[in-house]
Amino acid sequence: MKNKSDDKGFALGKKNYIMLAIGFIVIIIGFMLMVGGGTDDPNVFNAKELFSFRRVTLAPIIILAGFVFEIYAIMKKPKEEKIEE
Repeated sequence: MKNKSDDKGFALGKKNYIMLAIGFIVIIIGFMLMVGGGTDDPNVFNAKELFSFRRVTLAPIIILAGFVFEIYAIMKKPKEEKIEE
């Protein structure tokens, strides 16, 4: 019989690591939404495309949500398992 304190595994539980991966993917999606808006011609400035709702508002909100989810994933305690004798 092993006690919980004798276990020298990972710092977080399996569910926490899965949640961290999901948060990381959400952050990457937010940065991908922010990409673009450039032109091939340096003399042309397309303000409508560069300052669109997607790049200025939606993408930063998604990135912040991803970081908040990451913090939650780190802080969440795993459920205690019942130890039978």
